[in-house]
Amino acid sequence: MHELKHKRPSPGLPNGWYAVAFARDLVRGDVKRARYFDQEMVIFRTRSGQVKVLDAHCPHLGASLAEGGRVIGEGIQCPFHGWTYDGTGQCVHIPYCDKIPRKARVRAWETLERNHMIFVWHHTEGLPPQWELPELSEFDDPNWTEPRTFEIEVPVHMQEMAENNCDPVHFMFVHHMEKSPDSQISYGEDGRFMRMNDQHEKVTPVGTFTIDLERDAWGLGLVSVRMKGLPGSGLLMFSSTTPIDEENTHSRWLFTVTEGAPEIIGEEFIQGLSQGVEDDLRIWSNKVYRPHPVLCEADRYLAEFRRWARQFYTPSSASQTQPSA
Repeated sequence: MHELKHKRPSPGLPNGWYAVAFARDLVRGDVKRARYFDQEMVIFRTRSGQVKVLDAHCPHLGASLAEGGRVIGEGIQCPFHGWTYDGTGQCVHIPYCDKIPRKARVRAWETLERNHMIFVWHHTEGLPPQWELPELSEFDDPNWTEPRTFEIEVPVHMQEMAENNCDPVHFMFVHHMEKSPDSQISYGEDGRFMRMNDQHEKVTPVGTFTIDLERDAWGLGLVSVRMKGLPGSGLLMFSSTTPIDEENTHSRWLFTVTEGAPEIIGEEFIQGLSQGVEDDLRIWSNKVYRPHPVLCEADRYLAEFRRWARQFYTPSSASQTQPSA
């Protein structure tokens, strides 16, 4: 007999903007398969250059548009019987029938291409976007370098990764810092934006400097980190952490530095953040989500993060329980 796999505790799938691909990975006419939010998707770039994301399976006989589907103008053609769907998910052509059935449509995901990534809006109840997707000017500034990329899949609920930045104590034990960062947290007017500032000393090949780290979060899925304090240097990391399902996560990172930054400083920044992810990976891959963690009084940032995170969940989305402080 096969042993039954017990589903881990989970707060569900949070609402928000999430990356489903790097923009550079999709040229005109490309069709790609993806699975996020426990849904099969097809991502394609139309002949005019627009990116569209639809549910993957044709309502006719269930073929996958992502496996053999072809971009036809501004739509995608099913490989099984040639039914063609436009970017809104509506069937617009059946090659052997003039009358198109009323139910011949698939779900279209709200999609934006920004910051060198392709994003979709996910909401458990199907509501439209509740806040704007940030646009980071550095990525289009000629004074900043072409972004480097890094991505990884992790067998953990995405909130475990999102709350990492609000757990300053772990930096001592996982990342071998001498002491925990002294952090300050502030929020945007609507409460969905969170900023965390901390300061620490950094030893570099060109000297020791006092560094300010500015971490911005838009919902649970999007984070930017700006490093300030290195002479003549600007450094930026931007990441999207996207749920594959309730137990697996796909994260993508972009790294860029000012063109005038000493080359070794830029490389240290990129390698340092990448190594930080690798250090966290062993913890993430072997932990479970605690819906009611036992916190001590020094865990105030974690408690505050858990309270803030609640707003991004639809109560019915939880498989077992909602997030709790």
